[in-house]
Amino acid sequence: MKKDELIESQINKLEEKFKNSGQDLSSYLDGLLYQRYLTYWDYIHLDTLLSLQVPRTHFPDEEIFIMYHQITELYFKLILHEEKQIVDDKSQDLDFFISKANRINSYFQALTSSFSIMINGMEREQFLRYRMALLPASGFQSAQYRMLEIYATPMENLVHHTEREKYSNEDSIDELYEHIYWKKGATDKKTGEKTLTLKQFEYRYTPRLIRIANQVNGTTIYEKYLSLPKSYQENVTLIEALKNLDINANVNWPLMHMGSAYRYLSKDKAAVDATGGTNWKNYLPPSFQKIIFFPTLYTETELDNWGKQWVEHIFNPENND
Repeated sequence: MKKDELIESQINKLEEKFKNSGQDLSSYLDGLLYQRYLTYWDYIHLDTLLSLQVPRTHFPDEEIFIMYHQITELYFKLILHEEKQIVDDKSQDLDFFISKANRINSYFQALTSSFSIMINGMEREQFLRYRMALLPASGFQSAQYRMLEIYATPMENLVHHTEREKYSNEDSIDELYEHIYWKKGATDKKTGEKTLTLKQFEYRYTPRLIRIANQVNGTTIYEKYLSLPKSYQENVTLIEALKNLDINANVNWPLMHMGSAYRYLSKDKAAVDATGGTNWKNYLPPSFQKIIFFPTLYTETELDNWGKQWVEHIFNPENND
């Protein structure tokens, strides 16, 4: 096809497209004529992005702290982007399911491997000083992380392990949410009083989290897996992808946080409080929380020993080769 014929064909297709939607092609062509050329910096809003790092102190390493957390939130958004596609998909296409799970794993792996920036990339003395200007803000308040958990598995699997046997999918979302595991991480054990960090978070995000939980009730990633044909459920590649997702989200990622907390908040076997007042030694260990998105993929022994050897490695590094 000659160039003029190709252009004429493209214009005819565009005219048909806009005609079907009740729009005027000529107006859109005028808009195309007047429109500026797109640049890289405008497309990704680079100037805005680079203006979002606003330290509250004069310590240089605080900017590293801010940027890394912003990068983390962007990765969480990528993970949610893939999770939503699995939840919304009605095709039960095995390859689609596997590809999305693998994408999520690649994002988590990038996050985990990059966490050395937090563990080794800041001066401890700087951190212990500028952190006091951040009160009561805490990474605990990452709503996106709570969302990706809700998309992954039914709410009853997110109830604190000490109460999990009392609840099932017969209980309301509101009731399950009241007993979700992470609330205990920001509650005073002696008084039962919620920290300001938790109160702020609940006020800001509880309605949204409950709405999402209701929307995905019955269609979480785990429930999507359980609804697949038996042959698909037994697919080794899919099982491996989902188990890797579990390990990445519920073992590797919290353990990297533990490594960072141990590096900055432990000294002479005494723990320094986190900025949000969370009891990180009890909140972060995966063997303490036992959050498992896809429990039927594991043996009883695997469930009982969830994350234990890794916690021992973090807290007793001298016992490891």
